[in-house]
Amino acid sequence: MSLNSASRVVVLGGTSGIGLAIAQAASEAGAAVVVASRNPDSVTAALKELPDNAVGHAVDASSTKSLRAFFHEIGQFDHLAYTAADTLISTPLEDYTPQSALTFFNLRVVYAFEAVRLAVPHLRPGGSITLTSGTAAFKGGPGWLLGCAAAGAIASSARSLAVELAPLRVNAVAPGVIRSPLWSGMTETEQQQMYADTGAALPLGRVGEVQDAAKAYIQLMDQDYATGVVSVIDGGTLLV
Repeated sequence: MSLNSASRVVVLGGTSGIGLAIAQAASEAGAAVVVASRNPDSVTAALKELPDNAVGHAVDASSTKSLRAFFHEIGQFDHLAYTAADTLISTPLEDYTPQSALTFFNLRVVYAFEAVRLAVPHLRPGGSITLTSGTAAFKGGPGWLLGCAAAGAIASSARSLAVELAPLRVNAVAPGVIRSPLWSGMTETEQQQMYADTGAALPLGRVGEVQDAAKAYIQLMDQDYATGVVSVIDGGTLLV
C-alpha cells in the first residue's frame, strides 16, 4: 500500500533524529503517525512537533513485553520504520569485549528483529517494514568493527525477510554520516569538527541532515514495488 491519507505509520525510535524526521514527513504526506520511544519526556516533546492526530507511546524497544503490549494496543497499521538505537561510539578491536558487542547490537539488531516479529501480525496487507542499516555495511574503518557488523546484519537480513514475509515488503535505509543525536556521545565541538571534516571529503560537500535520510524511508513506504532494497543515502560516501 502506497503512502496516503489512509495510511498509518509507526516509527519505533520516532521521537528524535531520523525517526522524528520520518514521522514529520509521513504526516506531511497525510498519514496518521504513531511514534514510540522509551523516554516519556521525549515522546511529549516529539508530539509538540507533530500534527494533533499523531499518537505517542513510551515503549522500551529492548523489551519483548513492552513491544508486545505496544503493538497490541495500537492495533493494525500499514508501515513500520525501525530507527531505535543507542549513541554511536567507536570501538577499536583492542577495546572490544563480548559485553560491548551485546550492548551495541541489542537495539540495533537483536530487538530490531523482535520488533519485526511482533509487528507482522498487525501489519495490513500491502504493508511494509523499513529497517536502519548504514554505509558501514559496505565501507569499514578503524574503530568501526561493531558498526560495520550491525549495519551489515541489517542490510542482509532485510533481503532475507523480504522473501520470508512476502507479500509484505521489507527494505532498509543505509545512511552515511547524518547530523543527529546519535553522535551525542561526542562533545559539541567534536561533533561540529567531525561534520565539517567528513562533509568536506564528500562529493556533495556536506554531511546529511535527518530530513535527507527521512526521504528514503518515505520513498520505500510509498514505492509499493520495492522490496529487499537497501537504499544508500550518503552524499557519495561510498565513492571516495
